Amino acid sequence: MLTLSREEARRIAVRAQFLDAYRPESLLEVMDQLTGVQIDPTTAIARSQELVLWSRLGDAFSPADLAHALEVERTVAEHVTLLRPMADMGIVLAVADEWVHPSTRAWVEANAGFRDRILARLCAGGAQTTATLPNDPEVPYASTGWDDERNTGRMLEVLCLRGEVAVSGREGRRRLWDLAERVYPADLHVPPPDEARAIRDERRLLSLGIAREKPLRSPAEPSPLGPIGLEAVVEGVEGTWRVHPDVLGAEWAGDRAALLSPFDRMVYDRDRALDLFDFEYVLEMYKPAAQRRWGYFALPILVGDRLIGKLDAKADRKKGVLTINAVHEDIPFSPSDADAVDAEIAALADWLGLELRR
Repeated sequence: MLTLSREEARRIAVRAQFLDAYRPESLLEVMDQLTGVQIDPTTAIARSQELVLWSRLGDAFSPADLAHALEVERTVAEHVTLLRPMADMGIVLAVADEWVHPSTRAWVEANAGFRDRILARLCAGGAQTTATLPNDPEVPYASTGWDDERNTGRMLEVLCLRGEVAVSGREGRRRLWDLAERVYPADLHVPPPDEARAIRDERRLLSLGIAREKPLRSPAEPSPLGPIGLEAVVEGVEGTWRVHPDVLGAEWAGDRAALLSPFDRMVYDRDRALDLFDFEYVLEMYKPAAQRRWGYFALPILVGDRLIGKLDAKADRKKGVLTINAVHEDIPFSPSDADAVDAEIAALADWLGLELRR
């Protein structure tokens, strides 16, 4: 069993996420390493998926690059709530149906005609938004209220999970749906489910570097990783961890500052962030303003192998301004920390094309 210091464990995690001084060469290199980037429409600063990619690629990344990869090159796919490398879609689709709840599966089976009408409309008319597709189920979807009248959207999401339809692009914020065979490559290899799970879990651990056997469940990903990789203990932290062997010998490229989306894989597992980084975080956008400690969409601040604070900022594109409401210091910033964070905030404003206002 490996014994790691907290610093060694943190560096494994940061390095695996391309957040040390190494800068990847392309969007596809980032996607391949991260395996999944969560989609979120919040634009308090920029959309989460864009922040994730900018934090790795810097000014070399433009949101137009992502749209091109999704809609023209087809090297990236949008699947449910994640962006995935298209090369991984075979292993994703091989086991994706396991995410369909039995009650939802029964609802789909009870609406075979509804399903067929949606597929027929897509077949005849090509890519379309939900609004132009049939919404006439034999059995309406029973909900707790938040998704009433969303029968078509619910059916499309299940068909997407199962690989019958796929997102072919976006019309503004609205997804364009099409038959999967028109979006995924014809030679997409879908391995047997057991083989697909093994590949998926190994790639996920490689992306994380170090994780619990049961990391915090994230959207469209299973919770358990199981006993894969190398078993390890981290000094001062209870329990055991799994470490991917490929990240152990990787060289630390040096420190840098990074501003992270709250949905970034680096910090999404709040328990891991607390265990390894002593970093507490709660996304406060759903809280009343008076109850927020850090801000509506506060960005975790990474410097080197330490998560040291949060940035509360707001982008006003109409006024052309990025307003910094507060920089919360979880631990007092050293002068070099403060300089690195200030430089990264200025780089964020430049990337957004906004005037920086404090």
